[in-house]
Amino acid sequence: MMKGLTNWRLFALMTALLVFLSGCGREEVSTLIPAGKVAQDQFNLLILSSIVMIFVILVVSIIYVLAIVKFRRSKLGDDMIPEQVEGSAKLEFIWTAVPIVLLLILAVPTVYSTFDLADVTAMDSVNEEGEQNHLTVNVTAYLYWWEFEYPEQGIVTAQELVVPTDERVYFNLISADIKHSFWIPSVGGKLDVNPENVNKFYLEFDKPSSELETGVFYGKCAELCGPSHALMDFKVKSLEREEFNEWVAAMQEEPEPASETLAQDGEEIFGNSCINCHAVSGTGPAGMSGPNVATFGDRNRIAGYLEHDEETLKNWIENPQEYKPGNLMPDGATNNGGEPFSEEELDALAAYLMSLTVEE
Repeated sequence: MMKGLTNWRLFALMTALLVFLSGCGREEVSTLIPAGKVAQDQFNLLILSSIVMIFVILVVSIIYVLAIVKFRRSKLGDDMIPEQVEGSAKLEFIWTAVPIVLLLILAVPTVYSTFDLADVTAMDSVNEEGEQNHLTVNVTAYLYWWEFEYPEQGIVTAQELVVPTDERVYFNLISADIKHSFWIPSVGGKLDVNPENVNKFYLEFDKPSSELETGVFYGKCAELCGPSHALMDFKVKSLEREEFNEWVAAMQEEPEPASETLAQDGEEIFGNSCINCHAVSGTGPAGMSGPNVATFGDRNRIAGYLEHDEETLKNWIENPQEYKPGNLMPDGATNNGGEPFSEEELDALAAYLMSLTVEE
């Protein structure tokens, strides 16, 4: 008796916790707080399917309880024989027609949304001047970071995707190594990123990310890809179209040399040790072995998830495997010809990288 009571108390506690946790979503990363048309359409399908399932559960539960209460043996006696309904055309019609109707209620909007979200024919449409009507971003997944190339604009970023609001943004997804999955939970469902073929889809962002507490939306890899899969994050900045155009123009400009003495020293060290893997210009080539760092000073995270400060950056440069196991970045000693970077060299490198910015 006490064991059964304890189990019921545990069940009640877990139910209460689920109710409270359902309200704990964060706007920048929650699938239950849509931040774009695609996410809203998918959320509507989720609500519709939940309503249908709840309806079925309620109907079955009500019939079950009524059968127990109304036809229990203690009420009707041992000799009671219920009405025989075998072969009833009415009942057979009901339990055949109702599932078909429910299936249609689910299937029609689901199939429509599936084909609508898969329609990328407008990706290559152009206006009278021959310019693309929609922004297209080429996304390449690496172990364990993301590269974003804007082919029409001739610019490349890494780890932070920047997009305009209130318009469709099309994506070409491919992997440089193994299977990954591109997912911005607040803005739309995930799509696989494969090394052997390009997957295409679109998203819409309905609000500037500056309105969020964190200032960015969060993106993730949703396909188990190795020991640092959970750390393969990226950030998304959504801007009004005018601000986005200003950002593109800033990215297209050649970076200015470092102005401060410490950053100048860091620029020289970077040129002797890191430049073969990392571009420092927004117009740098895509497909390099390391992320483009042209906007490093504008980011809010290091390596996708670490705090964005100089001390953390120095620790990352010295031993990247400690923070992101399995990534392909060599440690500090390997980058420095076999000798660990001195504290002064690390300070200079950190100062230089933090000075790389295109935002005012």
